[in-house]
Amino acid sequence: MKADVTTLDAKKSGSVDLDDSIFGLEPRRDILHRMVRYQLAKKQAGTHKTKGRSEVSGTRSKFGRQKGSGRARHGNRTSNIFRGGGKAFGPVTRSHAIDLPKKLRTLALKHALSAKAKANELIIIENVQAAEPKANSVKKQLDGLGLDSALIIDGQEVDKNFDLAARNIPHIDVLPIQGINVYDILRRNKLVLTKSAVEGLEARFK
Repeated sequence: MKADVTTLDAKKSGSVDLDDSIFGLEPRRDILHRMVRYQLAKKQAGTHKTKGRSEVSGTRSKFGRQKGSGRARHGNRTSNIFRGGGKAFGPVTRSHAIDLPKKLRTLALKHALSAKAKANELIIIENVQAAEPKANSVKKQLDGLGLDSALIIDGQEVDKNFDLAARNIPHIDVLPIQGINVYDILRRNKLVLTKSAVEGLEARFK
């Protein structure tokens, strides 16, 4: 399939052939859902934790007489039934990551790219370069392209000035080709690929 190539100044710059095996698939929501769930689960820190009875401060000795108090015969202040005691069955530090086959992860990325292409939310751009790291000038260029929420993918290295400028623009993400992922593609309205990014993707999947 063919796609028009534009510049940052919204001028036409020819066209490019997109591989149908990457950009022409019929998107499957179940595969995309599994991949997003995989990414978000892996992203969780899993550092939430409460202290158990072996970790809280408190006497481990019998703190009351055996008889005559009219109460139960407790032998440990760290029990979960006391104020300041340990938490019973509380959360512990753990990994939330789930398994997903590598082939399915690769397929999910293809489906995400195809979904953007099918929805006319894919823009191919000549390159992304800025003369100086000024957010205002870069924002004007992006507004000219109608980009208010976009993921911009460049080649192996992103232009430093453009990257610094884009950091200060809300809802605009810039990543090198190595960082492309399903979650970031789907969370933005538009996907912008440079010509070098397209070449990198085709080389990666072949």
